[in-house]
This record gives sequence, structure tokens and C-alpha cells, in this order.
Amino acid sequence: MSNKFNIPIHIIGGGLAGSEASWQIAQSGIPVILHEMRPKRKSDAHKTDKLAELVCSNSFRSDDSSTNAVGLLHAEMRLAKSLIMTAADANKVPAGSALAVDRDGFSQTVTEALENHPLITIEREEIHNLPENWHNIIIATGPLTSPALAQTIQAITGTEALSFFDAIAPIIYTDSINMDIC
Repeated sequence: MSNKFNIPIHIIGGGLAGSEASWQIAQSGIPVILHEMRPKRKSDAHKTDKLAELVCSNSFRSDDSSTNAVGLLHAEMRLAKSLIMTAADANKVPAGSALAVDRDGFSQTVTEALENHPLITIEREEIHNLPENWHNIIIATGPLTSPALAQTIQAITGTEALSFFDAIAPIIYTDSINMDIC
């Protein structure tokens, strides 16, 4: 399968959504150019240059598909041969009925799979504008969109602001909690 002219699809953002979109499209036989700004431009949340870096919790929430909608989504993604779920399963850590992962191993697994896919080209650069010769684009930058790209999206869509859920939440280590007062 290929798109009409075998023109690559440009995906901006190498987080969970951009990584999964790149994988699914390439697995369908369509070339992908994945644009990720790190490490050339860093964000306040990221610590590495790996793709699909988890910047908040290492939990993918419940993995129980019989009683939980999130678990059912996991099962459906596995049926679709999801790279994200394959990497999560390969880097699973004990967490009861939740699916929690080793963050570094998870990101490394996703990064290596995308770097080694023959139809995926990864370009490490910040995208400021959307070139007219890019015929097929997915913007998957989420809440960590660079200011320049956010301005471009606002100009194209005619909106004054973009709405995102917060990607940064505190990580609290057990040894930092005073158990006498908590």
C-alpha cells in the first residue's frame, strides 16, 4: 500500500503519538519523515533525546481489558501491532494490574525501532513553519510544542491560543516523603 504519489508523510513530534503514527504508517508501506526538535532544541520536561520519552508517570494505567477502558485500549493497540505497546510490554516493571515501564528502556526500544525502520527517516530539527511542498503532515507535538510552531499553528487555524493538557506532573520519590506527617 502507498499513498497516491508515494510522497512521504511528515510527522512533527517524536512523542508517543508521533512515534506510533510513524510506525503504523511505515508498516503500511508509506515513507515517513519524523521531525523531532530534540536534542537541538530542548524542552523543560525532557531529559534525553530519545523518542517517546515519558516525561511524567511511567504508568500506562490499568492493563486489565476486562474491567477497564484503558486496559481495553491497550488490548486493541496490541491487536494493531502497536510499537508503543510492544515497547511497553518489553520494558514492563511490577505494578500490580497497571502497566508500568522502565522509562529509559521503553524510550530506547521505541527509538531503535524507528531508527531501524527502512521507511522512516528521522530528522532532528525544530520545525517553525509548514512548507507548502509538504503534502501530508501530522502535527503530534502536544503540550510541548515549541513557541515558533505554536505561532504557525495559530496563524493557520486562526486561533488566539492552543489548548493542551499539562505534560509535566511532579515525580515524588518515596524517600523524600516524611512518613511521620503524611
